[in-house]
Amino acid sequence: MSRVSSRMLRTLALGLVLGVTVLLIPNSAPEETRFSLVKFEHSAGVDVDPETVWILAVGSDARQGENPLRTRGDALQLVGMNTRTGAATAIGIPRDSWVPIPGVGSNRVNAALYYGGPQLLGETVGDLVGVEPDYVMVTTFWGMRDMVDDIGGVTVRNPRYFSDENLWPQGFKQGELRLGGHGATAFSRVRKSLAGGDFDRSANQQRVMRAIQARVAQRADDPGFIESGVFSVLQHLDTDAGPAELFRIAQAVAQVDPKKITNCVLPGGIGNVGGASVVIPDTATARRYGDDARKDATIKRC
Repeated sequence: MSRVSSRMLRTLALGLVLGVTVLLIPNSAPEETRFSLVKFEHSAGVDVDPETVWILAVGSDARQGENPLRTRGDALQLVGMNTRTGAATAIGIPRDSWVPIPGVGSNRVNAALYYGGPQLLGETVGDLVGVEPDYVMVTTFWGMRDMVDDIGGVTVRNPRYFSDENLWPQGFKQGELRLGGHGATAFSRVRKSLAGGDFDRSANQQRVMRAIQARVAQRADDPGFIESGVFSVLQHLDTDAGPAELFRIAQAVAQVDPKKITNCVLPGGIGNVGGASVVIPDTATARRYGDDARKDATIKRC
């Protein structure tokens, strides 16, 4: 059996273990919630493809003591994974994108989480891109930090030097960077000192996501690595998804082929609303990305 096939079977088996454990202890509260996986209720008549799993990954702006599900989102990435082909894609949505929010009116896209939680945010992103998520995954700053530390850090390829006097005053050098949890979180959050602002920040978030995927793949055969990861997730995950759904997600993640990953950041322009700077998203391109990726989790070109 090939190394990849062996790893996939182990991951799928552990996904089943995770699902069974959740089934056995459905009312157990997480030790400390770092991640929330919320099922999205699809609109009537929406065509759902069973081969592609869509997850809206959200980095919550919540501070300690705040509810991560009802604060503004700091990072927004719509991630699709095709369980048949192993293809995956991430569509980065700048958090300051000025869009219609159902029942609220126009506002920054990340405000939808504050006004109506994961469901409203999923609806808002779905209206923009034309693809509704199956799940909304919300993580906190400390959840992101601890996850990266748990896997032993990540290696990120940074296209240009930048710094931030508050988040990372020492600066991120150009080239290959080895980052721990705090550094990876800061790398994902810096915006003001980037030439492309919110667009470059979204691209950096995708770089960290790819680095995490590569690190997990690198360590997947280490004795106990996947097992400890599963039970760490169980300790810190709050979800309304059932065992079969958790297994489906584990299957999708296990089958991602690093050579078939595409990343695009939604383009747009800078606008001004009420004296505040916002991003005016290119809605035609947003729909093109969605049309490209809806069935096979692949975007032909950014």
